[in-house]
Amino acid sequence: MNTNFDIVGQGTPQLALQQNRVLRNTYMLLGLSMVPTVLGALLGIQMQFSFMAGSPFISFLLFMGIAFGFMWGIEKNKNSSVGVALLLAFTFFMGLMLSRILQVALGFSNGGSMIALAAGGTGAIFFTMASIATVSKRDFSNMGKFLFIGMVVVLLAAVANIFFQIPALSLTIAAAVVVIFSAYILYDISRIVQGGETNYVSATLAVYLDIYNVFVSLLQLLMALTGERD
Repeated sequence: MNTNFDIVGQGTPQLALQQNRVLRNTYMLLGLSMVPTVLGALLGIQMQFSFMAGSPFISFLLFMGIAFGFMWGIEKNKNSSVGVALLLAFTFFMGLMLSRILQVALGFSNGGSMIALAAGGTGAIFFTMASIATVSKRDFSNMGKFLFIGMVVVLLAAVANIFFQIPALSLTIAAAVVVIFSAYILYDISRIVQGGETNYVSATLAVYLDIYNVFVSLLQLLMALTGERD
């Protein structure tokens, strides 16, 4: 009886150390991943990059194919330095894709302030959700199924709106994405804290996509609601 207690007593601190290490490494790699994202975005703005703008549906399919290819490669190599390299390459690609909406935003007279506000809002959401997940003793893993269903519904609505081009639907989708992926930040950080995710490369990929989607959707909302033309 005493022996079992000792084993549990020794294992619990080791588990806590591992979870803290995964969380710390995730935050470090997440911070690093922002560098190629910014570089990709700046390069895209400089080049006036447009990803097959003439055919939105085909460009969407191509983007999804490239993105899922990257994500498959990252997951396949998540236990090696190749996974880290692929993750950084993916974030550069995502920065390049981000440049299009940044170009549109900069076409407004208050474009710079909207981008800064979207970035600040995204940071505030991340800090709040990460703090709740870290400080709270609750396990938020039961949210996963509902969030996945919500994400699929939003994705289908976004595909449909490529053809319908309904402004009100675009705003609804953007608002829904902010809510869903803000909750995903809570869910993904909670999984690390609770020991459900033990690989920091996979964890970084998940949280990065959460932050990316929140930022893009916040910027879309700000452009639609507060954008000022010269």
